[in-house]
Amino acid sequence: MVEEEISRRYSEKKMRCPVHLSIGQEAIPSIFAMTITKDDFAVSTHRGHAHYLSKGGNLDAMIAEIYGKSTGCAKGKGGSMHLIDRNVNFMGTSAIVGNSIPVGVGLALSTKLKGTDQISCIFLGDGAVEEGVFYESVNFAAVRKLPVLFICENNLYSVYSPLSVRQPKDRSIAKMVEGMGIEMSIGNDSDILANQKLMKKAVSNVRSGNGPHFLEFPTYRWREHCGHNFDNDIGYRSEEEFLEWQAKDPLKLLERNLSKDSIDLSKKLLSIKESINSEVLAAFEFAEASPFPDQLEAYKGVYAAEGAQ
Repeated sequence: MVEEEISRRYSEKKMRCPVHLSIGQEAIPSIFAMTITKDDFAVSTHRGHAHYLSKGGNLDAMIAEIYGKSTGCAKGKGGSMHLIDRNVNFMGTSAIVGNSIPVGVGLALSTKLKGTDQISCIFLGDGAVEEGVFYESVNFAAVRKLPVLFICENNLYSVYSPLSVRQPKDRSIAKMVEGMGIEMSIGNDSDILANQKLMKKAVSNVRSGNGPHFLEFPTYRWREHCGHNFDNDIGYRSEEEFLEWQAKDPLKLLERNLSKDSIDLSKKLLSIKESINSEVLAAFEFAEASPFPDQLEAYKGVYAAEGAQ
């Protein structure tokens, strides 16, 4: 509902950063929200709105950030792809594919050195496994037996390129990672309750000191790679494929199954949606009313290596 509102308002041109929406992929972060704790760490990707919110990230601060306002979670300097809320240990998203993976592994190392029971959760897409840093991070996590949960959202595409032109035919990402010494599980593309059990088991396994675990979930984004529109017309994926994935959307299937035999439950779901809608609209009102950063703030909190041009 948050992202649908972003999509509705984006054409107003008040949000001047690119947005990568998670519409269609909500099931995975929703079970994540019910499985981990506030103290656990999480890092994410350029498509990180849902992950930020599932970890408990402040909605007002997220929308204000997308509007470039000083009340944003990165003080209006980062935009949609740079979300952070240290109050809930959501330690950031990144516009660079694979860039947050070693950060998440480093967070796991810190918890092991400190002897806490926290785990570090790393969201990544299927495209990130084509980056060298992914293999370095997986190897280090396996060797050091770190408390890391890798959560791979395999939505079949890297921008407009399908898996078939990027990775060997019939490769299983999860089984490949298993060959590197990490326990793995593969989720279901439509059964949200089965996936919830899978994630709970994986989290318990990691928290118990058994080392890293890799979860791969098949999923599908409905909107364009970057932006608020649909893009089936440009030809990189078929309308038939799109409709097939829409038909097995796990959240819609769950809602349908829960509601078909219960009028009272349907009313409760409607009440929940109305409450969420009020929260969403309030967040946009907050963003609209918030001030832009002062120009003098532009260079505060910005760092560069010595000698950088």
